[in-house]
Amino acid sequence: MKTFLISLALFAGQYNTLQDKPVVRLPPHQDVIPGECGGDLVELKDAPPEVQLPPLRLVDSHGRPWSIEVRNLGPGTVTIVGRAQFHVEVPAGHSVSIKATNAGYSSER
Repeated sequence: MKTFLISLALFAGQYNTLQDKPVVRLPPHQDVIPGECGGDLVELKDAPPEVQLPPLRLVDSHGRPWSIEVRNLGPGTVTIVGRAQFHVEVPAGHSVSIKATNAGYSSER
């Protein structure tokens, strides 16, 4: 019982963390992520094979370092492309975090 309650508390904490981030779903076939999406979870569904990041911004509208999380809802793999030869593939059903740095964009899964 104790293990169940601890697991439930951990799940609830992770769920609340995910809910704090605004979700933006790009319209089908849109191939550019707007710069205003900084700090958001961007969901892609029926996206083209390649989606462009906005021109590099170091901070979002709240003054925080610019970053997004991209979740690909499918159906196929999407390559996210930015300046300075940045690109990252996001298979259907997966997510990637992207942040802006002085050198360009960087990502982590």
